[in-house]
Amino acid sequence: MDKQMKFLGSYTKQEKSWMMYDWANSAHSVVIVTILPIFYNTVAQFTRDSASGLSTWGYSTSIAMLVVAILAPILGAFGDFLGWRKRLFAIFLGIGVFACAALAVTPLLPFTDVQTAERVGLAVLFFYVLSQIGFSGANLYYDSFLPDVTTHERMDKVSTMGYGLDYIGGSTIPLLLFLLLNLAGVPTIYCLSFAFGFTALWWLVFSVPMLRNVSQKSGVPRQKGAVKKALIGLGATIKEIVRQKEMFVFLIAYFFYIDGVNTIIHMSTSYGDTLGLGSTEMLLALLLVQLLGLPFALLYIKLAQRFSARTMVGVGILIYMFICIFGFFIRSIWQFWVLAILVATSQGGIQALSRSLFGKMVKDPARSGEFFGFYDIFGKFSAIMGPALVGAVTALASGWMASGRGVDPNDAQAMQAISQQAAPWGVLSILLIFFAGAGLYFFVLPKYAKRSQ
Repeated sequence: MDKQMKFLGSYTKQEKSWMMYDWANSAHSVVIVTILPIFYNTVAQFTRDSASGLSTWGYSTSIAMLVVAILAPILGAFGDFLGWRKRLFAIFLGIGVFACAALAVTPLLPFTDVQTAERVGLAVLFFYVLSQIGFSGANLYYDSFLPDVTTHERMDKVSTMGYGLDYIGGSTIPLLLFLLLNLAGVPTIYCLSFAFGFTALWWLVFSVPMLRNVSQKSGVPRQKGAVKKALIGLGATIKEIVRQKEMFVFLIAYFFYIDGVNTIIHMSTSYGDTLGLGSTEMLLALLLVQLLGLPFALLYIKLAQRFSARTMVGVGILIYMFICIFGFFIRSIWQFWVLAILVATSQGGIQALSRSLFGKMVKDPARSGEFFGFYDIFGKFSAIMGPALVGAVTALASGWMASGRGVDPNDAQAMQAISQQAAPWGVLSILLIFFAGAGLYFFVLPKYAKRSQ
């Protein structure tokens, strides 16, 4: 594992170990978030409500994000107790790994009749939600370690390189193995089972450097009544965030624009599958995203050094707004490939630089867990809104089209055709969220940023 990090010679051992967790958890980001929806849609076709796969997946993603969003500030406050942050990180890591291992069993279960399909579908959704809770909870503590592992000046570089490792490791290798097995003629159910199980193993093994080498340097001692004090202190933290206008406006803007980013990540393959695009071709396109992700992440580092991280986040927002418009017109696989390349240009950069921008706004490293808890809640609450919006708009458009054409809602084949026509409206609705985030980021945030300098 140390040999794999030799090319990161300019980084400290703690920085490299911290960045390796992006390599570790990115297997979940790709395999579970992109392959699992395709499998779920397959199972859903055998259920009574076979036409609502995209909507159900959107609602399930929102439920997972809601659970984490509600818990995030409390978890963040607990993570500021000396010695607790890594323990809590390990607990959520274990939850995520267990859920992925459980998902490995689901493709091997029978699901070709209505009753078994509905049971398997519920199992997939349950363990998917559980894996998202583990992934998001562990990420909260992972992010809050950033001020502990590096300096204020190196945050942009370290944060963005973490996303770069994401692309050359966990985002690429497990997906590539799945595709190779599939192309070699291995039955799809075994390919899926391998992919989910391998994700659990990959995630666990490559988290070892983080568990061994990263330590919590800042925090507060846990004393009698400290938990109650921390919970009461959340109110004071909210007031402090509101007083720091730059941080407050940034978080509101982030709430909206990162919602669009996360929604596109979580819904892309479900959307493509609803449109009837080939799953193998879509996954190859997503593999291209991962291969292009590192050079574009490195480009974001360079451009951020020249033009500032704040400017490059703005560029990412504009690119994603164009992606929403382009996504509305997708009808063939080559257009999905173009969309994948557009996503590759900014996916890592906008997330990494947003994380480091916020990290620089935290004045007290001893309370980084608490502040990153609120950073996480804004990100996760936004991830509730986007997928639910796509699901609701798609369902409304389907109902309107079916009513206008006099289609019987029980006619599965006709409703599936209508769902294909309604899905683009769900994707276009994401643009509304980007408009809100862009307005705050470009027109309100600069006023408060100048005052804080």
